[in-house]
Amino acid sequence: MVGPFCADAARLLAEAALDGARRLGARHASFRLERVRTGQLVLADGSVRSAHDSAVTGLSVQVWCDGAWGFAASGDLTTRSARDTARQAVDTARSCSVLGREDEPVPEPVHVGTWSSGCRVNPFSVPEAERADLLAGWSARLLAAPGVAHVRAKVVAVQEDKFYADLAGTSTKQRRVRVHPQVVVAGGSTALRTVGPPTGRGWEYLLGEGWDWDAELAAMPGLLRGKQDAGPVRPGAYDLVVDPSQLWHAIHESVGHATELDRVLGHEASYAGTSFVRPGDVGELRYGTPLMTVTADRTTPHGLATTGYDDQGVAAQSWDLVREGVLVGSQYDRRTARAVGATRSVGCAFAESALRPAITRMPNVSLAPVLGGPTTEELISAVDEGIYLVGSDSWSIDARRGNFQFTAQRAHRVHRGELAGQLSGVAYQSDTRAFWGSLSAVGGEGTYQVFGADLCGKGQPVQAAAVSHGCPTAVFQGVRVRNTASSC
Repeated sequence: MVGPFCADAARLLAEAALDGARRLGARHASFRLERVRTGQLVLADGSVRSAHDSAVTGLSVQVWCDGAWGFAASGDLTTRSARDTARQAVDTARSCSVLGREDEPVPEPVHVGTWSSGCRVNPFSVPEAERADLLAGWSARLLAAPGVAHVRAKVVAVQEDKFYADLAGTSTKQRRVRVHPQVVVAGGSTALRTVGPPTGRGWEYLLGEGWDWDAELAAMPGLLRGKQDAGPVRPGAYDLVVDPSQLWHAIHESVGHATELDRVLGHEASYAGTSFVRPGDVGELRYGTPLMTVTADRTTPHGLATTGYDDQGVAAQSWDLVREGVLVGSQYDRRTARAVGATRSVGCAFAESALRPAITRMPNVSLAPVLGGPTTEELISAVDEGIYLVGSDSWSIDARRGNFQFTAQRAHRVHRGELAGQLSGVAYQSDTRAFWGSLSAVGGEGTYQVFGADLCGKGQPVQAAAVSHGCPTAVFQGVRVRNTASSC
């Protein structure tokens, strides 16, 4: 890193901020220096429609002083600004202290280190013309296929550079890179989107490392025609075989968000909502069948939420949220850990940029496969009458993460253990605990894939975060399905 992000310059800014906070009476103080660069390239029918490359750069100070938290940030990367920002953070804490005392942050061992995500080819090192040529080649292939009238192709790349230091002595430097290619084909009034997920990789991902783009693009015209010819689903209760490309979204909404401790405590009630989970439910609540084991972690290879340290200097960890159907954990940071009697944070404090305060953000949350379990084909073969769902699409869920509805990119009828054409208008509805309570079969390691969201919103003002979810194919019995094209 150059300029303010070189090691010596970053340390000088951190020393100015932390020394200022200490002199003003802060018992705990942390400093962040960050640059978040985002590039996006969009092609319509093979021609460049838009391209942009922007960055958000800043420094921030967070303190715990006089029994309250304070935060301040600045886009001015000077030692004077760092000291002034520390003063503003302390002033904010003291103003908030009159409203009541907040818990002191739980301790964390001191860490000194450097971490970088698994990126082999930095996407920002690839010339724009080369990026456009790749997407134009994809588009040309699809436009030449019968039934494809339009193609929209895009790629988004993000690089996060971060320096963190605190009064305890922790000092870390990190770089995270992620990319998200996406292609949409359309014919008539029907559209179909690729299911290839965003990932914590570099440009090598678009060249086939980690996802077979050639195979997916080759299959799209036929799948689009199948979607165009799809017959309407008959509303009723069905056994659902849910592909990882669809199931990750249900995990995100009904497990990931529901187990965030700030929601459980009501801190997000005015915007992002709360949760049906209560503070005392850990170790007691039956979340699903014994086939359901869900882990949370910051360590998944190429995961969108994978990192070395969080924004409170906590080292990456892995822990269970649900074990054999029972809720056994939650997500919290150093600020909220004491609310559940924890002596250490699990490392869930993250901010969109240095200009925003760190809040509880979801780690990678994943459903475990069954060791030696069945293939997707074997799961389908065991279903007499059901629906096989692929790819995420629209969704809704209530403010307590209970009742929900999801649709898919593709819905295939399952009849006597075989796929029997696509269906239209399929939307499945359930309640979180009823849905996971209907989990009847889980695929083996060979069905396990990692998907995720790169624009998960939360907080006021709203912040975006990226998170991955791994899961196998799974079967859910007797789930209610409605036809979105009818009034049923």
